[in-house]
Amino acid sequence: LFSCLERHGITGPSKVMWGKDDEVRALLKSLGEALAAQGATAAEWKIVVQAVAEPALAAVEEMIYKEENILLPMSQNALTDDEWGEIWQQTPEYGYCLVDPREGYQPPKATDPAKVAAVAANESLVFPTGALTPAQIRGLFGALPLDLTFVDADDRVRYFSEGADRVFARSKAILGRKVQHCHPPKSVHIVEQILEDFKSGRRSIAEFWITLHGKFVHIRYFAVRDEAGAYQGTLEVTQDLTRLRALAGERRLLEYDEKEKAA
Repeated sequence: LFSCLERHGITGPSKVMWGKDDEVRALLKSLGEALAAQGATAAEWKIVVQAVAEPALAAVEEMIYKEENILLPMSQNALTDDEWGEIWQQTPEYGYCLVDPREGYQPPKATDPAKVAAVAANESLVFPTGALTPAQIRGLFGALPLDLTFVDADDRVRYFSEGADRVFARSKAILGRKVQHCHPPKSVHIVEQILEDFKSGRRSIAEFWITLHGKFVHIRYFAVRDEAGAYQGTLEVTQDLTRLRALAGERRLLEYDEKEKAA
């Protein structure tokens, strides 16, 4: 939704509501931690209610009010039928909040937002070390056990891979969008710093690792440069390393059949 609004020059709601959403998440997390604690007295629970539970409820109600009275009316006035169809098609990638409204609404067929020059299916793209057809390239990227996202020199998202085990959900609505608008307000300054360091040549790699839903996730950013060293963009590589971190010993190529049969 925010991506479509940005096409019409409407950026306020995404910046404000994303920041508010972070505040709501923080309050709900604190409330969950308080509820998980044991041995609290009645007086302590009263403090939790006043300091955490009531502010959390108020924040959620405020968010709902903003959605129903500001965001959605503004969106209905600004977006085209084609854009609503696009949103309908891409929403399942992220999932629904309370219900799964797959029946009852028949949206118009959306135009693919990826405006990429068509290449004949049997025409190969030639590289210094070989040649691949578009189908082979798509299959290759899809088989990689990691997520790839490319941002061009103007900070716009131009490509993301579609592997089977993706760490972060992506929809085609982000294509052409400024990467700064794809991150929460609290982390935008870090994104800006990474891009500036890459563009200036101060750095070419940045990496982070987090625990997400029980998974150990490794996130790396690489500066992409041409043969002359000119900055072409940034490649984000995200990978779930949980299974790899648990490996021990060895498994050699000649053990392939035995291991598979045992499994």
